[in-house]
Parts: sequence; structure tokens; C-alpha cells
Amino acid sequence: MKKLVVITGASSGFGQEIAKIFNADGFPILLLGRRLEKLTALAETFDHAMVAEVDVTNQEQFAAAIHKAEAQYGPTDLLVNNAGVMLLGNVQNQDPQEWQTMLDTNVMGILNGTQIVLDGMRERQHGTILNMSSLAGKKTFVNHAAYVASKFGVHGLSETLREENAAQNVRIMLVAPGAAETELLTHITSDTALKDYEAWKATMGGITLDPKHVAETVKFMYDMPQEVNIREVDIAATKQDA
Repeated sequence: MKKLVVITGASSGFGQEIAKIFNADGFPILLLGRRLEKLTALAETFDHAMVAEVDVTNQEQFAAAIHKAEAQYGPTDLLVNNAGVMLLGNVQNQDPQEWQTMLDTNVMGILNGTQIVLDGMRERQHGTILNMSSLAGKKTFVNHAAYVASKFGVHGLSETLREENAAQNVRIMLVAPGAAETELLTHITSDTALKDYEAWKATMGGITLDPKHVAETVKFMYDMPQEVNIREVDIAATKQDA
């Protein structure tokens, strides 16, 4: 059997498509997320999969799920830190709790997952951690201030981790998608920010990135030999000009 792949935020969007493409290639997969019903339904279509309802901000819960899967499938060889939230709004009037939610999930969630698997990867001199960021991790967008802050954090921590673990042959990768057809928009509470986002999307003809192409990119990056690290890929719909 191939090596264990762990995917957070696996119930929809990028995570779900990444899970599907690795399952099709025969990898055992641990599907993590907060919607157990959706995770279970997805796992029932897979050959080798485990599911766990996990909040990535809870490291103890996160670690227990990974260790249980590793007991069955062996050490984690790929961790996809995909779980994230996008709560758009202007700093002038956005609820500060939304800032905290994004920082906790988008940044602390990645740090938690990384710490759980990193020692084993370093000891084996083998393994990959792929962090899902955003183009908002390298450029600014109106009504995205706190989200941008969290994703700039993802870019910064990923590059630091890469430098710290290169000598141990552990790969740290990052994918930065543009606007995509995911459920992220459904969490936005600001009507003004959502209206502005939809107007911007309309300037692209309403066409945004299909998550399946992000999954194909992740699979391509991982399939490179361990001695090859594709450090970062920025991917967006061709008509996205920002």
C-alpha cells in the first residue's frame, strides 16, 4: 500500500478534490474536517480511508486523529494543510471575532498540523507538508485585510519551515489559488463585502478557478521525487487580472 495522505478541510472544495485524486491513485487517506457526515459520505466512495471530526485549532484532537490513522496505515508522508476560512469585511466595522477565527484556523491550524507530523518526517528524512494559501498571501485586496494578514502569515511560515527542514530532506510546499468555486463565500457575514466580491467576479465573466485543477497541481507537486521541491505555485483563472 502507498503512504498515508492526511488532508484537512476535506469535506468540500480543494480538500475534497485533492482527496479524490489521491484516492484514484491508490493512496490511503485520512479525511479531516468539522462536518463528519460529509466526510463519511466521501470516504464511503474510497478504497482506503479514515475520517475524523477535527477542529484544526485543537492540537490534541488533531494529533489523536493522525496517530490513529498512522497506526493503521503507517507514517504520514503528505500533510495537506487545507482547512481555512475567508471572512471578508472592512477593518473599520468588522467583528474582531472574525479576525481571530481566521488567524486561528488559517495560521494556527497549519502550525498545529505541522508540529504533529514534522518530527517523524525529519527522522525518516522523507515527507511533504503542503500548505494551502491564497493569492491574498502575496497581494492585497479591498475588504480582505484580516484574511490577507492570515495568508501572508501562511506564506511566511511556509518559507521559514522550508529553510529549517531542507537539510532533513523534508519538503514544504505552498499553493496559492486565486478566486475559486468553493464554499468560502458562504461564510461571509458582510453584505457589502460580498456584493463587492461578486461584482469583481463578474468582471472575469463569472469564471473562477475549478478546484479540480488545484488538486491536479497538488498531485503533480507531490509526485516529484523527494529530492525535488516545487516550493510555490500560484494558480488562478486566466481572466483573473488581480
